[in-house]
Amino acid sequence: AMLRLRLLTWDVKDTLLRLRQPVGQSYAAEARAQGLQVQPEALGRSFREVYGAQSRRFPNYGHGQGLSSRQWWLDVVKQSFRLSGVRDEAALTKLAEKLYRDYCSSHNWEMLPGAAETLSRCRQLGFRMGVVSNFDSRLEVILSQCNLRHHFEFVLTSEAAGFAKPDRRIFEQALRLGGARPEQAAHIGDDYSRDYRAARAAGMHSFLLRAGQGEGPQVPPEHVLPTLSHLLARIEK
Repeated sequence: AMLRLRLLTWDVKDTLLRLRQPVGQSYAAEARAQGLQVQPEALGRSFREVYGAQSRRFPNYGHGQGLSSRQWWLDVVKQSFRLSGVRDEAALTKLAEKLYRDYCSSHNWEMLPGAAETLSRCRQLGFRMGVVSNFDSRLEVILSQCNLRHHFEFVLTSEAAGFAKPDRRIFEQALRLGGARPEQAAHIGDDYSRDYRAARAAGMHSFLLRAGQGEGPQVPPEHVLPTLSHLLARIEK
């Protein structure tokens, strides 16, 4: 069946861009530059624990709880180092500020294979394009720095929307921004529940990028993208 699509919405992290190295390694390298020795593996474990706890306590960067996303992230970074044994509060503040800025730049992000080509081709084919991402306000800058921003008519973050995927309201906002009905739109992402299932629950089409992981819930094969380059064959029919 021909999909009469007008709008494509895109997740970013691990769909279009990925971190060049694990968080623990980036954090440890920055600490070393400031004369502190911290084990990358320990930092990585601390970060995952702290990030999880902060996300449960202050969902969506503390939106509606009086936190700014910047403060939310500075707290996460400092707590991750504290949990890894760093006690110097002045050093922690400096580290947190520096890392918050560093994650705005292409220094820490790289494109996934096929991302630039696929986005360019989709635009040539006349699709309207937008981003729907559980991200904070730095995303605009990151996309610009990585030379991807120009592909999109809008960038909708969970921070700006006030709702995070899988909440259908972030997809409804995206559809309004893209001027499309749900059945005219498809979402592309790497997370089964937040991207694939959530977009379909909002009435959209959806494609799941499954780079190399075979496990996970069953998804019709025609909805699975082994790489981004497979998207065009699915939508060009």
